[in-house]
Amino acid sequence: MNKLFLLFLAFIATNSFAQKQKIVITEDIPNFWNAYDQIKQTKDSLQQIELIKTLFINKGTQGLAAIMEVKEYTPISYISAINQYPDFWNSIRNNTLKVNGYAYEIETGIKQLKRIYPALKPAKIYFTIGALWSNGTTLGDKVLIGSELAMANDKVITKEIEKDFPHLPIYFNTNPIDNLTFLNTHEYIHTQQKTTVGNSLLAQTVLEGAAEFIAEIALKIKSPNPQIQFGKSHTNQLKKAFEKEMFSPYLYNWIWNNANNPFKMRDLAYYIGYAICEKYYIESSNKKLAIQEMIELNYNKETALIDFVEKASFFEKSLSFYKTQFEHERPKLVGIKQFENGSQIVDPATKIITLYFSQPMNINTRGFEYGPLGENNILMVKKVLGFSEDKKSFSFEVQLEPQKRHQSLISERFRDTIGLPLKAFLIDFKTKE
Repeated sequence: MNKLFLLFLAFIATNSFAQKQKIVITEDIPNFWNAYDQIKQTKDSLQQIELIKTLFINKGTQGLAAIMEVKEYTPISYISAINQYPDFWNSIRNNTLKVNGYAYEIETGIKQLKRIYPALKPAKIYFTIGALWSNGTTLGDKVLIGSELAMANDKVITKEIEKDFPHLPIYFNTNPIDNLTFLNTHEYIHTQQKTTVGNSLLAQTVLEGAAEFIAEIALKIKSPNPQIQFGKSHTNQLKKAFEKEMFSPYLYNWIWNNANNPFKMRDLAYYIGYAICEKYYIESSNKKLAIQEMIELNYNKETALIDFVEKASFFEKSLSFYKTQFEHERPKLVGIKQFENGSQIVDPATKIITLYFSQPMNINTRGFEYGPLGENNILMVKKVLGFSEDKKSFSFEVQLEPQKRHQSLISERFRDTIGLPLKAFLIDFKTKE
C-alpha cells in the first residue's frame, strides 16, 4: 500500500470522523469564499452587501450567527474588510480551506481534555470567518473560531492591515495555524466555565488563565502563546504591577489591549492567571480535583475567587490587603465647584459644572451614565470643556430645568494617569424655581 493511498485514507477518516461526531463544523468557510468571489466582481456597494447576506450570512451556521453577535459584525463589517485588505484575503484563503484536515487532531485534543475532566459537557466548534476582530471566542456551548486569524501563518500578507491591526503581524509570525488544537482546547474549556465575562480584572484573569493552564495539562504541550514565556521571565515585575489593579473593574491595561504598555506585550493577564492556576495545581494533592475546581469556580463570586487565589499562594500578601490598597489609591471625585452635591436649591441658570478629583486624571478617558431615576432625570451635558491644566478638575456645560431633580453617574470610565478607574460618583441635586 503506497504512501499516497495511506494519506488519502487518513483524509477520508478525518472527514468521516468529524461528520460523525459533529463537533467541528466548517461549512461557513466555503460559503464565505463563494460570496467573496462574487463580491469582487462588482463595485456596487449595495450589491456587495446583498451578496454577503445571501451567499454567506443567510446560509451561515449557528456559529456564524453567534460570532456576529459576540463581535458585533455586520454585513458592512465584512464588505469593508474585503475591500480594504485584498492582498490579505488572497494570502489567507488557501490556509482556511485546509480546515477539514485539522478536525481529527482537534477532536483528539477534546478527548484528552475529557480524560482529565470527566464531567466535560458537549460543545461544538465552529470554524467560521470574521472581520479580523477575533481568532477565537465562545457563546454558550459554541466555540467560535475566526479562521481568517486563527489559521494564519508568517506567510500571510500583512502590509494592508498593520495600521488598523498592529498586533496581527506579530501574532501571525507565531504561526497560529500550527496551534489550532491548543486554541480550540482553550476555547472549549470556556464553554465549561460558569461565565466567560469576569466582573473584575482578577476574575477575568483567573478564568482565562485556567483555560490556558488546563489546555497545557490536557494536551501535554506548552502553551504557544508568547505571553506565557514572557511572563515566566518577568514574573516579579508583572506581579508587582498587577497587584495594584487586580480588583479593578477596568480590564484593558492587562487583557484585550495592545503592546503600548510598560512591558511592550499585550494580554499579560493570561500569564498572571496561568501562573495562579499552575501554583494552585502544584499545591493540590488531588490533581484531578484541582482541575475540576478551576473549571467550576464561580469566578464572579468574590469570596470564592479570593479563597481560590489565596490557596494558590501566588501573591506575597493577603488579597484583602490588595483590595484595601486599591480602594485607597484609586481616584475619587472630591467635590463640585458650583454647589454641594445633594443640594435641593441649585440655581437653574447654572451653565457650567466643574468636578474636582483627588489626583490627576487621564484627559482621554471619561464616562457619564444615567442615574437611578433614568433618562427622564439625566443631567444634560451640552458641551464638554475638558480638564484643567493640572488634570485634577473637569468642566462641562449643562442645561438645567427649574424645579427638577437631575442625576448623572460619573462612571469608572474616568481613569487616572496610571489607569486606575474612578470610584463611581452619583451627581444628584434638585433645582429651585
